Amino acid sequence: MAEPAPLLDIPEAPVPPGGEAEWFRGAGGARLRAALFQPPGQVRGSVVISGGRTEPIEKYYELIGDLQARGFVVLIHDWRGQGLSVRELGDRMKGYANGYRAFLGDFRALLTRFEDRLPKPWVALGHSMGGALTLLALAQGESRFVGAILSAPMLGVITAPRSMTEARLGTWINVTFGRAGRYVLPPSQRKSDEVFEDNVLTHDPVRFARYRAQVAANPDLALGSFTWGWLDFAFRTCTYLAKPERLRNITIPVTIVSAEEEKLVDNTAQSAAARHLPQGRLIVVPGAYHEILMETDPMRNIFTKALDALLGRAAPEPAKPPTPTPAASPAPDPARTEPTGSAAPAPAAATPRPKAASKPKAARKPAAKKAAPAKAAAKPAAVKAPVARKAAPAKTAAAPRKAAAKKAPPARKTAAKPAAAKAAPAARKAAPVKKAAPAKKATAAKTPAAKPAAVRKAPAAKKPAAAKKPAAKPVAKKAPVAKKAPAAKKAPAARKPAAKKPAAPKA
Repeated sequence: MAEPAPLLDIPEAPVPPGGEAEWFRGAGGARLRAALFQPPGQVRGSVVISGGRTEPIEKYYELIGDLQARGFVVLIHDWRGQGLSVRELGDRMKGYANGYRAFLGDFRALLTRFEDRLPKPWVALGHSMGGALTLLALAQGESRFVGAILSAPMLGVITAPRSMTEARLGTWINVTFGRAGRYVLPPSQRKSDEVFEDNVLTHDPVRFARYRAQVAANPDLALGSFTWGWLDFAFRTCTYLAKPERLRNITIPVTIVSAEEEKLVDNTAQSAAARHLPQGRLIVVPGAYHEILMETDPMRNIFTKALDALLGRAAPEPAKPPTPTPAASPAPDPARTEPTGSAAPAPAAATPRPKAASKPKAARKPAAKKAAPAKAAAKPAAVKAPVARKAAPAKTAAAPRKAAAKKAPPARKTAAKPAAAKAAPAARKAAPVKKAAPAKKATAAKTPAAKPAAVRKAPAAKKPAAAKKPAAKPVAKKAPVAKKAPAAKKAPAARKPAAKKPAAPKA
């Protein structure tokens, strides 16, 4: 049965809802603290958070809440030697470690203890020392995760003002001669992280003050500077992960987020690791200090976007159930609908109208083609006028015209051309005839009959003129020509009697 462990709750940093802490046993029976947080809604998977050196569970309340809101169960723990987990030295403030094997054993024990309560898929999230240990566990065969994101992982250590050679040599000497528990830098010489203006961790004063308030509320959460033993562990871990062949065994997606203004760990080593990982990705946060997750919102949001991208790939959000759509109203039954009822028939009546309108257009085009023969007939008529001037008697010319006028109503397409063709020879033969008076009498006698013929021809001539462009103009020009030649004026009137042909011998 789980033994409950405390979680610090203060106004500046309340415990996220749905969280409980408990004790568990790590490598060698070490008493360690962990906490599990449930999301409020549907679960997408689980995220395991491993903090950096000095960092307890309580420092990550904000990140825990972010992950819960995304639908993830969150498991977080205190590494041995920090938070409320066991401290291996009598002085709690000394940051101590004895190699990385104990840390890896603790991590495996943590996952085994909570495995039944962690819905799959799993994603690992580690910062600084926690990021290095997470990557180390993956390199040594931990296969229960589908992805990992590492914030400023400790893959290389900045040893300034000492050189790397001096730092490594000093570490080897002190560990070899039993001084692994001594401070590398005495507390009096160590740059304090308790004053915001001097810190190299974050640019955000609110988040900085929040953690200081937590440590002030429970001093057991505090941790001081590191010892030679811890520095030896850091060098060994970085050396192991610097071998490309060890990183190539990690086949899951791994995102490394680097802080541009880093003062504690080596960004070059992070860049190299991202290249050697089969699915490695490197993101640099401009202007950020070491603790990217405690940085100002614009910098922290860069990490959050990278996290969302990884979570979307490794643990995609489950599909939402389809929104029920209102049932479509049934089509009205024509048998039951009143004549003036539903508006549905209106569109149906409106749709055929454009089609009906298009049919007359199609019919007009053939009409325009039929008018072509009329034009051809009109042209010979215009040619006839000069012939009429030369020969005044138009009696013989009127006879073919009358025949053409009578035949035109039944077949307008072909009658016009033959009429025009016959009219020309008739006019030439009639040229020797000089007497035009009888023609006038004949036309005067049968004027009433000529009017209907003119009326019949007028619509036929006007329609082609309206359908085509200047067809009406040639017809209009005929009138003035007829005024000048009286025989041409009365030619239309003589069309009907001329059909009898006996009038020709009289003349």
